[in-house]
Amino acid sequence: RFHKGEEKNDPDFVKALAANGDIWVSDAFSAAHRAHASTEGLGHILPAYAGRTMQAEIEALSKALEKPKRPGAAIVGGAKGSTKLELLGNLVTKVDALVIGGGMANTFLYAQGVDIGKSLAERDLADTARAILDKAQQANCAIVLPVDAVVAHQFAANAPNHAYGLDTVPHDGMILDIGPQSIERVKGAIDEAETLVWNGPLGAFELTPFDRGTVAAAKHAAARTKAGKLLSVAGGGDTVAALHHAHAAEGFSYVSTAGGAFLEWLEGKPLPGVEILRK
Repeated sequence: RFHKGEEKNDPDFVKALAANGDIWVSDAFSAAHRAHASTEGLGHILPAYAGRTMQAEIEALSKALEKPKRPGAAIVGGAKGSTKLELLGNLVTKVDALVIGGGMANTFLYAQGVDIGKSLAERDLADTARAILDKAQQANCAIVLPVDAVVAHQFAANAPNHAYGLDTVPHDGMILDIGPQSIERVKGAIDEAETLVWNGPLGAFELTPFDRGTVAAAKHAAARTKAGKLLSVAGGGDTVAALHHAHAAEGFSYVSTAGGAFLEWLEGKPLPGVEILRK
């Protein structure tokens, strides 16, 4: 990307790259959502092939989303819902249960009239959150939101904290993780699923003890995968970090290091770097 022609997919730059070889093997799924010279342009002028990593990635994601064994479930967490709204809108039509956690869950709880105190939430997206809940109902997709929460008064590791029911969250408190009852609900959703797609942690997993929800869910999914009862696919930077933190990554069927490309695939968008290989 230091070359100006790369991101512009400039034909002259593509030709200059192509002069270096006879065939083009693309093994960079994580850059496949970008139509750049080296990720898409070369496929127009050289015989194009997928590398083994690209192949493994596409096969794993296809199994999880395009022809999944039912019932299918998805866990979507992380801080911001704004980056994942298209993803949620697409997933409710593809899975039977959608678990929403992290700061995103706070936005949905706020949209439902829950007092979330000083918790991180995108309050201006309340209407969008309600629209997604309606879409899920029409698609017969169960939405699993927290029913209790671990609340602290400061965003810091080992901050004094307490689990509260959603009707008793203190006005000056911050929801930093799902509570014990919610953990059991998430485990229940995993138990009922044959296929699981995961993107984003369920709480502020970087800070102990607000990693409990994410760790418990990750270990549970890994155990069911190892027992042969679940196909589990996870992806995205934070997600990979959270699964390694829980010592559960090796228990999943497939863990993708791709961030943006993984999200766009989940959103149902065609990826230029994959489409050129299909042609």
